[in-house]
Amino acid sequence: MSSAIRIDVRTPSRAYPVLVGAGLIPHLGRALEDAGCGSRRFVVSNQTIWRFWGDAVRESLPDAEAVMVPDGERFKILTTVTRIYDALQRAGADRSAVLITLGGGVVGDMGGFAAATYMRGITLVHVPTTLLAQVDASVGGKVGVNLPGGKNLIGAFYQPSLVLSDPDVLRTLPRREFRAGIYEVVKYGAACSRDLFAQVQDRLSQISKRDPATLAPIIAECCRLKAAIVGIDEREAGPRRVLNFGHTAGHALESLTRYRRFLHGEAVAYGMLVAAELGVRRGVMAAADRAALAGLISQLGPLPPLGDLAAPAVVALMKRDKKVHEGRLHFVLPAALGEHVVVDDVTEEEMLGALASMGLADSA
Repeated sequence: MSSAIRIDVRTPSRAYPVLVGAGLIPHLGRALEDAGCGSRRFVVSNQTIWRFWGDAVRESLPDAEAVMVPDGERFKILTTVTRIYDALQRAGADRSAVLITLGGGVVGDMGGFAAATYMRGITLVHVPTTLLAQVDASVGGKVGVNLPGGKNLIGAFYQPSLVLSDPDVLRTLPRREFRAGIYEVVKYGAACSRDLFAQVQDRLSQISKRDPATLAPIIAECCRLKAAIVGIDEREAGPRRVLNFGHTAGHALESLTRYRRFLHGEAVAYGMLVAAELGVRRGVMAAADRAALAGLISQLGPLPPLGDLAAPAVVALMKRDKKVHEGRLHFVLPAALGEHVVVDDVTEEEMLGALASMGLADSA
């Protein structure tokens, strides 16, 4: 593991390493030992991921017990988490148990929520298997589940003890899933780092080929950016809000379509375009920067259609988002590429206009 890139995340509740590098899965057992994790281990995954990577995990963790959950955002609900609780209880897991999530953001969120709440908290380790989870969801301690009226409305901040990201696992991702993860990389570039945005523009061909040597430093850079932010704002009281860039409208689109039309990254891509439109209309973002963002998103391929969706319905869901504080919706707007502002005075008229510019209907 000497070739792995290490990023140290330091938060008030816990400090932990993020390891990024090709070929790390076979060394998972050693990484757990180095992190001081207990010997009673449970792996939460789904059948799709387990079919590809279960043997490698079992070889590294021969005594681990597997817990399977259904695949898909629509299953990220309390009923599914109860399956995990039941499996842990049947196996006699106590507070020394280690719960390892092997999967994308859905598995990580549900498994993380189970770890945070089973016996008031057991050790959590993330082994993300999607690009989106490797660059974002596995770092920072947000765990939770959805309600019918909104995404991640039940949850907690619960930091893992270790994150192990192996770009080799990305070769088994469906093309659409992989592309959805690139949108999250674009989010970091557009909101936090012009250099990262330029890297994605310049290396899009190598990224699309899933070259581990190209992907590892990009994944690590996203993790560094997030680590710096959560280190000063673990519970999203201020600076961490930047990580919601694209998520305000994106979450509403996912919820409105019952998590069946958009992958999370695709919804975030639309959300970034909505935020950029608001930024241009407010005069905080240059039209040229908005065009660069839109151009990069379009280069990645077609997004699911949204012309049949009603803008007022999206706005209604945005008003119920967890980013609403004391009745005011905090909205992250891009300024120059790599810069952002957070505002809390976006009007309903502005939101409707920005959504209409994306092609949404102005009425049901």
